[in-house]
Amino acid sequence: MSTQDNFDQGRSSNKPGKNARKKSMARGNAPLKSEPSKKATGRQQDPAKPKLKFDKNGKEIGRREKPVKEVKKSNPEDGVRLNKYIANSGVCSRREADTYIATGLITVNGKIINEMGYKVKLTDDVRFDGRRLNPEPNTYILLNKPKGFATTDSNAKGMTVMDLVANATTAKIKPFGRLGRNATGLLLFTNDDEFVQKFTKKGITRLFHIELDKNLKSEHLKKIKEGFTVEGKEITVEEISYVDNSPKSEIGLKIKHTGNSIIRTIFEHLGYDVVRVDCVTLGPLTKKDLPRGRWRALTEKELNLFSMI
Repeated sequence: MSTQDNFDQGRSSNKPGKNARKKSMARGNAPLKSEPSKKATGRQQDPAKPKLKFDKNGKEIGRREKPVKEVKKSNPEDGVRLNKYIANSGVCSRREADTYIATGLITVNGKIINEMGYKVKLTDDVRFDGRRLNPEPNTYILLNKPKGFATTDSNAKGMTVMDLVANATTAKIKPFGRLGRNATGLLLFTNDDEFVQKFTKKGITRLFHIELDKNLKSEHLKKIKEGFTVEGKEITVEEISYVDNSPKSEIGLKIKHTGNSIIRTIFEHLGYDVVRVDCVTLGPLTKKDLPRGRWRALTEKELNLFSMI
């Protein structure tokens, strides 16, 4: 049989001959990829692992994901280590704080603590050699208080001044001095215990604009100016006068006192009802550019003025 006969026989049986020309793979003639061989590869699939499956969209399902570890965030309410608390207050480093703790120079709520790793809360009274420590920077906020807010940090009193300064700072500030619920005007907040102790003892001069239910008699004005005694307690003021261009029921009273009840004590003793109380100035501070219900932080210049008092 000739070579040609062999070629023709191969074509008729759809089997390529020995010298048959190979089919071109160009223009889409490439063969389809065959499925991967199912022959054993020597690796045995772990029966514990699920076989990979795919949904109709081609997305892999049944894949084993690694569990995500939950990171536990620290909660300030759980307390901080005592040496960190001391270091944050600016007294010393943590290593030095450990030495002070070991030697019994640190007290927590009046009790000597020399236990390493002891945890305290921000509300605890922590003292180094008798001086109270504060792990937060000293903060001073001035509020122009509106009516209807109690001067307290207790939630049991309804709406309080703390609601008005809630977004002012993250520091644990408290009101210094008091204004009645229906009184208005300047009120200071701080977390500086030394500041509070200093001016609680010395007092801060405050100027009040007071409205009475009737005109204040001139003899009563003179009596208040000279000072008098109520229930064995001496009442003294720095200045008192009628407000210019206003009825004589409106009084300007300057007094160095951090409380608010003293004003009612003065006028009720003389037979007057207090209708309105507004704190116009507090030490070197005024209400300038501070609308009712708003607050602002004290400037460095204002803090320096307090240091001169």
